[in-house]
Amino acid sequence: MTAGGDTAYAQPTPRLLYVHDDLTDEVARHEGVGSPAAGLARDLLALLARDPERVRILTLGEQLERVVAQADHAPFALAIGIGAAGQRVAEALHARASWFPRIRRVGLTREEDGLGGYRVISTEAGDLAAQLDGVADCASLAVVDDTVFSGLTMLALIEALPEATRRRTHAFCLRGVAESIAEVAKLCPITAGVAAPGRRLDHVSFINASGLVRRVAIRRAGKPPLAFFDPNGSAPGSRPPTPTSSRFVEG
Repeated sequence: MTAGGDTAYAQPTPRLLYVHDDLTDEVARHEGVGSPAAGLARDLLALLARDPERVRILTLGEQLERVVAQADHAPFALAIGIGAAGQRVAEALHARASWFPRIRRVGLTREEDGLGGYRVISTEAGDLAAQLDGVADCASLAVVDDTVFSGLTMLALIEALPEATRRRTHAFCLRGVAESIAEVAKLCPITAGVAAPGRRLDHVSFINASGLVRRVAIRRAGKPPLAFFDPNGSAPGSRPPTPTSSRFVEG
């Protein structure tokens, strides 16, 4: 059932789930390495890792290395990070490879439309066109996100660029579904750390570990966002767990 308890949840169970561990270090940093919250976060990831045939744990370091190992790049005139996650990835890649001396964040995300589909919305006061003001004149442009799952957000941004600007654009992500990455590649070159084969949702899916317990994972039109496991109301296909810390179930 959905969190409202009114509709059956029809999402398929993927054969392989990639879990990006963005939780254990964050909890340890905020709560202390020896804290109960940090211990619970480590236990959660260890529990997920017990089924390696169906669940693969990804770390930030290994994904960064996979991106950097594929090719070297001269510094880009501008890097656009899609949302806070894309900005963090751009900053981490710049710290590793010095590609992105100038980074701008664009607020763009995918939201459930309540009809079984998704739409791309701006998370800033201005629309996408306003957020991209001045970008067309860049001599070289990088578009950076953490995950290309459906590809909707990255495609929306790149499609909003003038064709001449797209020819000077290179996209980057840490991980994604190969079929979605291929769609982006029709518009501009893209480098992905992990490109998972198979149909999304049916064969493969991705999740950030923080999305299990923080209310950022599921965005819904006209409703508060949910964690995949939410102590104040079960998210799709979940049952309420013990949260690692109140900090990590805040909205």
